[in-house]
Amino acid sequence: MGFGVGTVGAASLNGLEFRFARVDGGSGAVNSSVSGVEARLKTLMLRGLDGERAAQAELLSNLSRYLRAYFARRLGHGASDIEDLVQEALLAVHLKRASYDRSQPFTPWAYGVARYKLLDHFRRIGSRAEAPLEDAGVLFAADDAAPREARRDLGRLLEGLSERQRELVRDVKLTGLSIEEVSRKNGMSASAVKVSIHRGIQAMARRARDEDR
Repeated sequence: MGFGVGTVGAASLNGLEFRFARVDGGSGAVNSSVSGVEARLKTLMLRGLDGERAAQAELLSNLSRYLRAYFARRLGHGASDIEDLVQEALLAVHLKRASYDRSQPFTPWAYGVARYKLLDHFRRIGSRAEAPLEDAGVLFAADDAAPREARRDLGRLLEGLSERQRELVRDVKLTGLSIEEVSRKNGMSASAVKVSIHRGIQAMARRARDEDR
């Protein structure tokens, strides 16, 4: 998708719409504050789209530290929902990666996912707090996460789940299968699949919080 300076683009995430601003100029140049990050992360994204699983895992691991710092700044360090939001955003990036336009910068796209998740969180808890549309640099320019956060990745957290639960989370959240498809595949009711996935994500968030203590 192509957007002009200061315009707002839209994309779909799990049937809902999130909006994000493009932060480049008319020539497509990314804001200088995130140019190095843009080059590194976009390369990983493209390699992941081309089937390199290791590159995709590295991308998610890199994104986790930026997301954690971004949500902490918006919610306050120590907020109990930070890790849940990080994992939800990582899953969204992985699940919706096929919708990414290779001709466009990666950092505004990733920022749009993070901002959407923050707005969705505010809606869920009935908060009137806002997440103003900003430059993608607010997510990527400042890397103030601890080294241990950079090493944590989605795959490691998934390993803490039971084999069945891990398969359900991967099928729905990563592969993109529908709840109905997964319920037929596993001989489970749709409601049982939903409950198991919800509990699995909660378990991943608890494990991540425990590792930080």
